[in-house]
Amino acid sequence: MPTRSFFDIRMRGFRDRAEVADVVRLLDERVRSLGGEAVAVPEACGRVLAENVRAEVAVPGFDRAAMDGYAVRAEETFGAGPYNPLELRIIGESLPGRPFAGRVAPGQAVRIMTGAPVPAGADAVLLAELAREEAGVVHVSEAVSPGRHVGRRGEDVEPGRTVLSAGRVLRPQDLGLLASLGVATVHVIRRPRVDILITGDELLPVGARPEGFKIVDSNSVMLAALVKRDGGEPRTLPLLPDRRELIRDAMRASVADVLLVSGGSSVGQEDHAPSLLAELGELAIHGVALRPASPTGIGFLAGRPVFLLPGNPVSCLCAYDLFAGRSIRRLGGRCPELPYRSLPLPLESKIVSAVGRVDYVRVRIQDGRAVPLAVSGASMLSTTTIADGFVLVPRDSEGYPADATVTVYRYDDI
Repeated sequence: MPTRSFFDIRMRGFRDRAEVADVVRLLDERVRSLGGEAVAVPEACGRVLAENVRAEVAVPGFDRAAMDGYAVRAEETFGAGPYNPLELRIIGESLPGRPFAGRVAPGQAVRIMTGAPVPAGADAVLLAELAREEAGVVHVSEAVSPGRHVGRRGEDVEPGRTVLSAGRVLRPQDLGLLASLGVATVHVIRRPRVDILITGDELLPVGARPEGFKIVDSNSVMLAALVKRDGGEPRTLPLLPDRRELIRDAMRASVADVLLVSGGSSVGQEDHAPSLLAELGELAIHGVALRPASPTGIGFLAGRPVFLLPGNPVSCLCAYDLFAGRSIRRLGGRCPELPYRSLPLPLESKIVSAVGRVDYVRVRIQDGRAVPLAVSGASMLSTTTIADGFVLVPRDSEGYPADATVTVYRYDDI
């Protein structure tokens, strides 16, 4: 998409609005994952692997007992039964970390515990409950086959095998596997650093009480939590009034991988962010065919993406998830798509939309059906807490009739 020259639209309105698909395409073309860094395995949970991990050792590194019992030569148990017990002389024991040093010869057995090395000469473990030990002799009442109850060297992981692939988000069990392989550090994609700049003369800091004609900033805490969810490292900058020079200084000073500016993105006389982004860098998009969140702006400072998010909380959430969050997830090596579980559900009542824009419609789930919320105000953040999820109505649709099956993105199923 070509970059548009800046046209100051304050108090004039948008001349046109970019299509959601075009905005996504622009971001996908210009945003790439960050470089890698080494982190200690215990600190790597939730991080994204930057390269494949290949096993350099076998796991387990030796044949080991899978059960408590006796290490034996399997062929010497053949023919054993309750009425024909066979006798083997016990010559020692093998414990985890303390193996039996000798070799099992014909007519011999070694007492062995789970996880202990199987001694040389033995090829099976006879379960303790299938034998009776008395005066240094084990009486075998059931035959065992070769390899029975023995964990073979490398049966879990063989040397040279790729155990984890680049792009994987590391889980707790992955860290356990890495530790078992003797891996101390892994190369992961660096977490995107994200600056959050909130502007508005009407705003009070988080923790204050609303008073008079002032409202409390809610977008900073919401955005910081969203950034963390998407694998980024948020930093909330000091709250700023609608003063052009202060906003300019804050935007210019940011060296984060992503800058989120909430407030001052529309066409009011105090909406300075779009013209400042055009002045300091590149304003690629201003105005999107999306309800809510149509005043969203997107651009770049020194090649780093900047998102001008509407001050209205629901619009801010919508624009973040569809655009800013997508880029943060991509920068951090994660799947850029919406991080919500989706499921098809029938509509309880119709959704009315307009051709030419994408609609973000909040819904509740009741009795297996999606119920559109009657309230659609972009400033009513409580509607997103009441809602169980949302439906995206495509730009070429006038909406959906009751009973139509729609895709619902669940807020709680991440």
